[in-house]
Amino acid sequence: MKRFVSICALGIALFMPDFALASTWKIDQDHSNVGFSVKHLMVSNVRGSFTRFSGTVDLDDRDITASRVSASIDASSINTNVQKRDDHLRGADFFDVAKYPNITFVSKKWIRSADGRLKVTGNLTMHGTTREVVLNVDPFSREIRDAWGKTRRGTTATARINRQDFGITWNKALDAGGVTIGNEVDIVLDIEMIKSEQ
Repeated sequence: MKRFVSICALGIALFMPDFALASTWKIDQDHSNVGFSVKHLMVSNVRGSFTRFSGTVDLDDRDITASRVSASIDASSINTNVQKRDDHLRGADFFDVAKYPNITFVSKKWIRSADGRLKVTGNLTMHGTTREVVLNVDPFSREIRDAWGKTRRGTTATARINRQDFGITWNKALDAGGVTIGNEVDIVLDIEMIKSEQ
């Protein structure tokens, strides 16, 4: 019996370093930004953001391909700094937040490229439709301890999606040709995370 216990203890000790390398992080809404931009009248970009969101990153520095991320955005928190436009975006022509209150992303695959950047593929669900999207993610920063003893890391991620792929198709044709709103949406995520203490 003692020999069995010793073998179990040795096995636990051997595997402990692997567990120590994996860590869980919570997205800090107060120090992160979920932003986007889209063409307006074919001549300029309108920028906006979502102000309420949350997410968890299970990060494995030893094997980054084993990492995971899941995030949720409150679609009603859209903000382009124009109240009338934001009300329209919340309505049935666009996000229809009464029917589809949340936008979610759940990762499926992580790949590290030669320059250290990551390609994180996952399912983006928006407006009741799920599509596979690839996030281009900068290398995660080193860990830093803030003045209150919390451990933090950060990164920036980008992606480009076509809003029509998610059933958001409203538009108006221009007399001179073209349309009021572009279909391609550029996404920029500036993310700061707080380590969950075990």
